[in-house]
Amino acid sequence: MVGQRALNVCLINVSQVVKHGLNTLKNKRSTKRLTMNIQKNVSLKAFNTLNLDVLASDYVQIHSPQDVVDALAYAHSEQLNVLILSGGSNLLLPKNIHALVMHMDIQGIELLSENESSRTLKVGAGQAWHDFVLWTTTQKLYGLQNLALIPGRVGAAPVQNIGAYGVEAGEFIESVEVYDRQQQQFKLINAQECHFSYRHSIFKDDPNRYVIVAVIFKLLKHPDLKINYGDLKAAMQDDFSAENLQKQVIHIRQSKLPDPKDFPNVGSFFKNPIIDQAKLLKLSVEFPNIPHYPQINERVKIAAGWLIDQTGWKGKRLNQVGMFEKQALVLVNYTDATLDDVQATYRAVQQDVYNKFNVLLEPEPVLFNELGLIEPHLR
Repeated sequence: MVGQRALNVCLINVSQVVKHGLNTLKNKRSTKRLTMNIQKNVSLKAFNTLNLDVLASDYVQIHSPQDVVDALAYAHSEQLNVLILSGGSNLLLPKNIHALVMHMDIQGIELLSENESSRTLKVGAGQAWHDFVLWTTTQKLYGLQNLALIPGRVGAAPVQNIGAYGVEAGEFIESVEVYDRQQQQFKLINAQECHFSYRHSIFKDDPNRYVIVAVIFKLLKHPDLKINYGDLKAAMQDDFSAENLQKQVIHIRQSKLPDPKDFPNVGSFFKNPIIDQAKLLKLSVEFPNIPHYPQINERVKIAAGWLIDQTGWKGKRLNQVGMFEKQALVLVNYTDATLDDVQATYRAVQQDVYNKFNVLLEPEPVLFNELGLIEPHLR
């Protein structure tokens, strides 16, 4: 039995993991930590999925928790702000950034504990999210299948509390390992303290305090599938296995969402608005087919993509930027757009939706300024 032994797994290529399985390390192997390599004037174009041409004054890859400490010390000595870069799939960057960009690349999976119903895993913040989801399915671990094909890395999952098809990552997160810049120490923040809600967490409330180095997941050994969201149940037909659930999620997302390599994008650009019942009733009088989903506290989530589609923005462009022809919720950089181009387009979309429905769409991506600090989106 595996028992309490630690498993350290580097998932460089999921196809290799599927083919060869896990490499069990019976004894912890010490490795010499790489010397901190601060690079100057580095292009981030390949590191953000919207493919914006961005130049960072200072850049470093983070391979270990100790690298976090060393990089922060460097930033302090150079009087630089710090911008934490994960998979680059949920952020908007200006043309120039005068800050230290810390690119998280901490790899590995460690088995912390196990019982008859679940396994608890510690996953490095730099692990590719989709690869990790695929791996869990091969290991007969369940819960994350609805979240397949979401771009980005594991460390970003708690920040946005990523979700899709009726499942949110926070449901399966037991705790988050962070470096607390205020207390200058590593610590665990349990799920309750993370205050997970729709596309939100404590890490968004205090973005400059914590550096996430690992996420601890508690995954099920027996499937408890959520398949009643949208067109997912029909797509599964008569095969209600976790493997088919994952397969259909991937198929649906690929059929609707463009590959960032072909059409640079950040996935769903706007959050689905959450409104009260009174507002839904008022909207339903004029728009009886408006898609909506019950939430807690008698509130309702409505489909942002449907709202955008109704205003005529699906497939429409404003210069270099537009909303994708197959999914109105996805904003695409069709050529060499700048942040100004992106902002001009999404603000035009916001205005048209507001004029028609009296609903203000809120962008999902995090907006940074030239000093590497997060800024609010203008309303």
